[in-house]
Amino acid sequence: MEIWPDDDVILFDGVCIFCSRWVRFVAKRDIGKRFRFTAIQSEYGARLARTFGIDPADPDTNAVIHGGEVFMKSDAALTVLSLLPGWGWVRALFAMPKPLRDAVYSLVARNRYRIFGKYDACFVPDADLRARVIE
Repeated sequence: MEIWPDDDVILFDGVCIFCSRWVRFVAKRDIGKRFRFTAIQSEYGARLARTFGIDPADPDTNAVIHGGEVFMKSDAALTVLSLLPGWGWVRALFAMPKPLRDAVYSLVARNRYRIFGKYDACFVPDADLRARVIE
């Protein structure tokens, strides 16, 4: 697998309301501004997705690059949360079997548009968050 040159980048579905709320949730708690974000619908995001085997036209996971590694599905969510101030306790959830964690993640991912809705276009972040978005 190709090594990605950027680190602490979160790839997300920019038209998914749930995914966009996830980005805002992380950005609000990431007081050190460690993470940057890219929508899978952007040129950069689509290239990143294809590199890691995610179909940009039908994404089934978000991903995060941290420490030179790519994490997907529940590993991505738990990795991001565990790096936020005050959220280190989340590391304990890695003890749950990965197949179980990923099954729950995939259930939500498959139904995210039906449950949470979908934007007509990628959400537009506020000025502060925009500075952390890679397009």
